[in-house]
Amino acid sequence: MPFFISRDDITTLKTDAIVNAGNRELRMGGGVCGAIFKAAGAEEMERALQGLGPISIGDAVATPGFALPARYVIHTAGPIYHGRKEERDLLASCYRNSLLLAEKMHLSSVAFPLISSGIYGYPVEEAEQVALDAILRFLETHDMTVYLIILKERARKAMVYSRLSYFLQSHEDMEPAFGISIPSKAPAVERDSLCFDVLADEAPAQRTRRRKKGPRKAPVHDLPLPASGPIPDEFLRTEESFSHALLRMIDEKGLTDPEVYKGANLDRRLFSKIRSNENYKPRKNTILALAVSMDFSVEETENLLKKAGYTLSRSLTGDLIVLFYLQRGKPDIYEINEALFHFHQPQLGSAL
Repeated sequence: MPFFISRDDITTLKTDAIVNAGNRELRMGGGVCGAIFKAAGAEEMERALQGLGPISIGDAVATPGFALPARYVIHTAGPIYHGRKEERDLLASCYRNSLLLAEKMHLSSVAFPLISSGIYGYPVEEAEQVALDAILRFLETHDMTVYLIILKERARKAMVYSRLSYFLQSHEDMEPAFGISIPSKAPAVERDSLCFDVLADEAPAQRTRRRKKGPRKAPVHDLPLPASGPIPDEFLRTEESFSHALLRMIDEKGLTDPEVYKGANLDRRLFSKIRSNENYKPRKNTILALAVSMDFSVEETENLLKKAGYTLSRSLTGDLIVLFYLQRGKPDIYEINEALFHFHQPQLGSAL
């Protein structure tokens, strides 16, 4: 049930389906709708839609994706904004009916634009809140990966993040030593969603400063190495594995597996890997997501990270953002991911 916010061009996403927020007549329009038609092949898309419209506001129909990377396009008709209460319900139904159609088609991943926030005039902040509420409510009871494409910043969030920005800036003096800088305004990046394939669970490389060449220091050992003969038992003993430690902590907290992996924004298959493989080593952001889901303190988070050979760094922007929310207590995975998205950092959880 992972959910991620992205700035990517929706026409380039390799999800099972992308959603086109169009008109009731299902005709080619401008903006994102026009871009989807053009990328798919306008003539083929128009032929596929013949006889499917008009549809009611909030309803959804599907066509093949044709030349798009996505296999299908789900078309929905969003409401025009006039400030009336029923428009919120209609907008929510666009997301709900699109997701229900995707489920009926046995799709596992869907990407949405921010429906009605363009020429239909729905205020971005309100449109985003409706989208979040509808998507997260659906994911409470369904297993699907969902992306929400947001191209405009919310004014209210800019104010909320002022305190977080101050927290990051207070650690700025540490950054140069690690080859990383914390901008007051996040720069543009080539791929802003920063969501990674977690079935392979590979961690992205961190930027680090190159060390100057020099004589190597002698290795340090906790125990003296034997001169010869069989290896003593104390060298063969290993500490508790990450997988064992995590499962023990879940039991100690009185939590269930679904509570943990859903709260961590993780795919169920990834959690199954962690549970079944004693030697499995997840990437760092997966562990941080688990810590957030289990409402860990900073100390508990540090201890869990150490089981996989990681640490919560005070010199990495993403780690500092997670630390900020852990220190506040009762962290929420989606609130943290919104902040990570805002500062162009990898989000917590797993993406297909």
